[in-house]
Amino acid sequence: MMLMTACNLDYFPSDAMTPDQLKSDPSSATYLTDGNYSMLKDVLEYKGTVNTNYTYVRQLYQLTEFQSDNVSLSGRTSDPLYEANCYKNNSTLGNLAYFWWCSYRIINSANSVIETITDGVSTTSDQLKGENYFLRAFCYFNLVNLYAKPYALGRDNEGVILHTTSDTSGEKKRATVGEVYDQIVSDLKQAIVLMNSSRGDAGYASKAAAQGLLSRVYLFMEENQKVIDLVTNDMLAGADPSSKLEPTASFPQYYANTRTSGETLWCIAQNASDDRAQGSIGSMYLNDVQGWGEVYSSDPLNDLYERYPNDLRYTSFIWPQYKDETKWVVRFPVYNAADDCRANEIIVATPKGDGNYTFTYNGKTLSTETRLDAGNYKTLWAKIDIGDGNGEQYVQVRATKQIKDRFSFPIYYVKKFSYQEGNPMLCSPAVIRWGEVILNRAEAYAKIGGKNAEALNDVNTIRTRAGLSGSELFSASNMHGYSSVLDVVLDERRLELSFEGLRTFDVYRNKRNLDRQFAGVQPWEIIKYTDNKIQYPIPLDEISVSGISQNLGY
Repeated sequence: MMLMTACNLDYFPSDAMTPDQLKSDPSSATYLTDGNYSMLKDVLEYKGTVNTNYTYVRQLYQLTEFQSDNVSLSGRTSDPLYEANCYKNNSTLGNLAYFWWCSYRIINSANSVIETITDGVSTTSDQLKGENYFLRAFCYFNLVNLYAKPYALGRDNEGVILHTTSDTSGEKKRATVGEVYDQIVSDLKQAIVLMNSSRGDAGYASKAAAQGLLSRVYLFMEENQKVIDLVTNDMLAGADPSSKLEPTASFPQYYANTRTSGETLWCIAQNASDDRAQGSIGSMYLNDVQGWGEVYSSDPLNDLYERYPNDLRYTSFIWPQYKDETKWVVRFPVYNAADDCRANEIIVATPKGDGNYTFTYNGKTLSTETRLDAGNYKTLWAKIDIGDGNGEQYVQVRATKQIKDRFSFPIYYVKKFSYQEGNPMLCSPAVIRWGEVILNRAEAYAKIGGKNAEALNDVNTIRTRAGLSGSELFSASNMHGYSSVLDVVLDERRLELSFEGLRTFDVYRNKRNLDRQFAGVQPWEIIKYTDNKIQYPIPLDEISVSGISQNLGY
């Protein structure tokens, strides 16, 4: 077995057998491949220490989702997830270094299998080789999207280090974003050719999983016709898209049963023995006997859900913790100079009977005013001095039954990463599923021109599964106030894929700015898609060893 040097982060081959060793023991390829899956979820010793918070899967979902406008972190924490949430990252943070290190550890191990197995020897060996191509593509896709600028901002921007063999002795340098994406596409195409059998449930990669991930990659590359052709001709092949989804009746239980659901193309499979308790993905989203329960569904996301209160994606997976449902309260963000953020002022209110409320603040009796947004959905506003130095101004007010709060932030728990086998801290997160694939095609339709009806049909397939019908669906004559079909699709992606790690990428790759002007510990700001801070810094340990360049702004 090979040993690592303590700081060489871009590879860690201690779990990988040499090609000669693999050839002398063919069964070892199976063990090594299963080990590659395990590294996605296991707590690994890193730089001589073990931190139960540091697993690939936990960091993946925190680094991707916590920078979005879907979540509200309710307080400071010593966990570097705080820096991720607030875009206050630096190159010495442990979560960033661990994710980089673990990614290359998996990549190097996958390389050992890929270069050892000869194509066509057996369906079993082809399947194993295909799975490793898939895992390598998956790891590179996450690396290049987290540590580099979006593909849509230029192929020639600096990407990440490319290793496609087990020999890591060569010069370390950053490939371009385009070169990394080209390698990902090549790997997934190889995986699709090789994987024609199955080794088990959705915890194992498959041909369909590789196709699903490729549809996402093509979408990020703005290869819209390729997305449509892949999904329509190769994946659906004449099938009704709705037949690929978990049925409406069982959808509320989907995230607890991803491994066995036909909707799941690939999940990171976890068993009861993988319960990480406070170190699980769900621990930050939920406190149910276990868990920290400090990250909640954000106000703007809840506003979007509440346009259709019977949407199963809201009623099943967002869990408001009511304190007193006989009382109404209004809340609005007030400036917190100490932390440069906005906390909530929460005040018991009196309904006026016309959809508005009265309440008392700073000795004044105030009334809300109803406004309709672009979609003719009701919003409440009031003229208030919120303490930011600008005096009285109109601010949006939210009215709800009285909900428990943590440091003024209403507790809307999220249940997408919980209750597998009844355990509130256990899940097998669905990395690729049909719900996303259908919306990948919808976005591609919306962008190529002349296919708006097809895009809306795909959106309606998703909405119908969520329990919506009739006027709650979209058509050319009923756009619900949206000015474009692309806007419809992007909001539907937000509703359907919330907390699944895609929202931030969806905003920035479409060259849109991210509005984080809502209550939470994050700075009150709009982040431009051109801002250098949307990419994470390369870990300092890597730069110290290999001498590769750092991202701009760090």
